[in-house]
Amino acid sequence: MRPGVVLALMSASSLALLGFTPGPESAPLPTRMADTGGGSQLITAQAPGTGSTSGTVTWWDLRDGQWVRAGSAPARFGANGLAEGASRQQGTNTTPTGLYGLPFGFGIKAAPSGTSIEYRPVKESSWWCQDNDSAAYNRWVDPLPADCRASESEHLVTYSTQYAYGLLIGFNYDRPVRGRGAGIFLHVNGQAATAGCVSVPEDAMRRILQWAKPDRKPHMAIGTVDGATAVTRY
Repeated sequence: MRPGVVLALMSASSLALLGFTPGPESAPLPTRMADTGGGSQLITAQAPGTGSTSGTVTWWDLRDGQWVRAGSAPARFGANGLAEGASRQQGTNTTPTGLYGLPFGFGIKAAPSGTSIEYRPVKESSWWCQDNDSAAYNRWVDPLPADCRASESEHLVTYSTQYAYGLLIGFNYDRPVRGRGAGIFLHVNGQAATAGCVSVPEDAMRRILQWAKPDRKPHMAIGTVDGATAVTRY
């Protein structure tokens, strides 16, 4: 019998006695992170590097002190990759790295059955203000206020595919810094990379909305596999 087959048949305890121990990379990703937001639900969006436009979104549950994967899907990032959230600039088509809350969901389509997170229906009058000169900068507005230029904002209903379902990622949201960026969402895939959001297939977005429970304080961590923007830093 080949040595590899012998090792495959040995118990984990036997391997430990021989000095074979799992490396840290085998542990669930959330257990290797500096912070998971303090709740018992977490979404990780991980890209191979800052220049990547694709990667993986995984959602996790904390059960009996252990992080367990609840689901996973291929993801898309900004057309110009990812950038450190604390120094990201608006209009760069980069996805901000960091750890963020998920304030509410929204969508052109009705909330999937079982959705318990706040879910705002997108109407003809619904906009996301991205005008740096507006008091409503980086806010959902309905209708568009007079001080927020339509040319500097997103008319949400016009993105019928992408905003069929979405979750607001709380980047630059609690205390908005003008010029940092506005309207960063987790939403349904469009035709290609995003303008800075994270996107997943529509079925995955429905499942995430059904999974997210506000009393479990879900957060989202965005980052790379390693380096200065590694998701484990957040």
